[in-house]
Amino acid sequence: MSIQLDHAIVPSRDKVAAAKQLAELLDVPWSPTGIGPFAPVFVNDGLTLDFIDTDEAFEIYHFCFRVDQAKFDAILARLQAAGIPYRSNVRGPMDMQINHDYGGSMVYWNVPDGHQWEMLTVSYARQPPA
Repeated sequence: MSIQLDHAIVPSRDKVAAAKQLAELLDVPWSPTGIGPFAPVFVNDGLTLDFIDTDEAFEIYHFCFRVDQAKFDAILARLQAAGIPYRSNVRGPMDMQINHDYGGSMVYWNVPDGHQWEMLTVSYARQPPA
């Protein structure tokens, strides 16, 4: 069996609100309660993001979702409908633009806890050799 990431814990000020928002944007199942103190988002058959409440300071995490163009367009439409600001680059202003570098589509957003969420259609990390 290959190594697969099974789950990651995502610190939050309001785990239920954060899990609900991400699940609704991605159009995936979630639950306000799970095993232990978590609000899980079931990203796919092999990955769960477990949101946990904390009052402690926490690092800002970066999560990137690779999707096909149809799913990208649907998620982007949900971001826009929710009024969530997004940007075309990993850093910079919320320019409400789509990045088309690397032959695909890519956007970033940072709500509700400041974590950086990225969505792309073509992986820049796995570009074919030139």
